[in-house]
Amino acid sequence: MNAHRRSIQALCALLLAGLVTSCAGLRTLSDPTLLVETNGGRELGVATDYGVVFLGRTARSGPVRITAWYGDGPSLEKAVIEPVGPELCTADTPIRLPDVVMDFRDPRAGETLHVFGRDATGAWSATVTVAEDPRVLGLVTTIPDRLRDAPDQVGAGVYAIPEGGDKRTKKLVGLVAGTIRLRTTAGDREYLAVVGPQELWRLVTARRDAGARRPWIYRDDIL
Repeated sequence: MNAHRRSIQALCALLLAGLVTSCAGLRTLSDPTLLVETNGGRELGVATDYGVVFLGRTARSGPVRITAWYGDGPSLEKAVIEPVGPELCTADTPIRLPDVVMDFRDPRAGETLHVFGRDATGAWSATVTVAEDPRVLGLVTTIPDRLRDAPDQVGAGVYAIPEGGDKRTKKLVGLVAGTIRLRTTAGDREYLAVVGPQELWRLVTARRDAGARRPWIYRDDIL
């Protein structure tokens, strides 16, 4: 009897380990980058611990279709756009999306940040360096080749990754807003403009009721 019981316990332990590994794998593979489709077109957004955030460049009201990517593939959710200040929008989805935490620290000049986007070929990433210019109020960085003439990537997330960390430890510091060109005596300079931490605070203040929101819906098609 004891031997039989030990065999059952060992089998249960193996099954539990497999389930934990499976869940961990799906969590690792999930991506907070979102495809946001409105009546005005497409842009990108990010699922954060305070909810969905995007720039609202294609629409600032009305219906929105949000595609999120899980470990087993994409999921399409329908919602309604809610403006959050002059530069950001949000939307409530019935299910919890693969999210990321936000970092409200202002990146320093020379710091390396990471842009994560998604296009028709799939997810992509690039590194950028924080720049500064006395004529610019806000966060600007160098421009990676992937973001030159890429209007469909507006809203891509810009992240800080702690030293020694990897993409699983990234924290959102902003959203790609576009490129700007400044004229100097040494010639024109181009920067990537980012809606940064100071603006992301608006999402937090708008989500003061986040702890009291309606319960998430759990569906069989979402692991």
